[in-house]
Amino acid sequence: MDRKETLEEFYAKRYNDIPLSLPKEIDHFNIFPLTTRKKDETRQLPYRRRDYYKVMFVLGEVGFHYADKSVRIKKPSLVFSNPFIPYNCEDLHLVKGGKYCIFNDAFFQNYGSITKYSVYQPTGNHVFSLLDLDLEYVKNVFEKIQTEFDSEYEHKYDVIRNHILELLHFAMKMEPHKTINHGSQNAAQRITTLFLVLLERQFPIDDNHPSISYKSPSEFAHQLNVHVNHLNRSVKNVLRKSTSQVIADRLIQEAKYLLKHSSWNVSEVSYALGFSEPSHFNHFFKKYLNSTPSQYRESDRQ
Repeated sequence: MDRKETLEEFYAKRYNDIPLSLPKEIDHFNIFPLTTRKKDETRQLPYRRRDYYKVMFVLGEVGFHYADKSVRIKKPSLVFSNPFIPYNCEDLHLVKGGKYCIFNDAFFQNYGSITKYSVYQPTGNHVFSLLDLDLEYVKNVFEKIQTEFDSEYEHKYDVIRNHILELLHFAMKMEPHKTINHGSQNAAQRITTLFLVLLERQFPIDDNHPSISYKSPSEFAHQLNVHVNHLNRSVKNVLRKSTSQVIADRLIQEAKYLLKHSSWNVSEVSYALGFSEPSHFNHFFKKYLNSTPSQYRESDRQ
């Protein structure tokens, strides 16, 4: 299992060296081409969180796997990722081109909160297929970003921030029905988003992050400094699911991943997911998947 990848590790992996020191309080931005890899090269990025934001323009076919869904890209697409949501990427040898930008929290620190935009929230859409006209528009914006980045203009990063925001708004306008406008809903949305961010920050579980800290609605409500009934109403209003159901769904997703991809035994997985006894985990897992964790692991290996 892999821990969260830092910017330093990203550069070390890409260049076999760390070209610069990257303290968290210093803003950072970079842009890279997406290049086709040979089939015998590594074809899958590991399932993990990254310590940075990414905006990616992808040509070709590639698979993105999140905790709750998998997306197979077959058309030109615009993809957003952030430090809160773990994912992995496979079949990189089928990438035909594109570009991607990376930046940290500090890059937008004095320009508002980047996490308020749905493309960077747990409930938002992160992958957008592009039609021909959309494709030309997105390619053009990325070319503008590249041109500014290569320039010597003193305030080029202000221009780049505007182009990044342009891409965010372009993507969100593709799904206007998801916009929530009235005040009470905005409050519920904010609480729900904070709850989902806190939930997602507990994953993925690995050797450096061996167990979750919060599992019940009351524990999340305490961390968010709201009454548990207020949290439950907000989550139900926004997601049409109970808080307990959202937590359970996420635990099941992580349990399935650990049983498939880790070498941990069922007791270790049980502990990692916050269950005091393996029997409680077995009962929980069977309730949702109609099989025990051991049966699920064995069926996946067949």
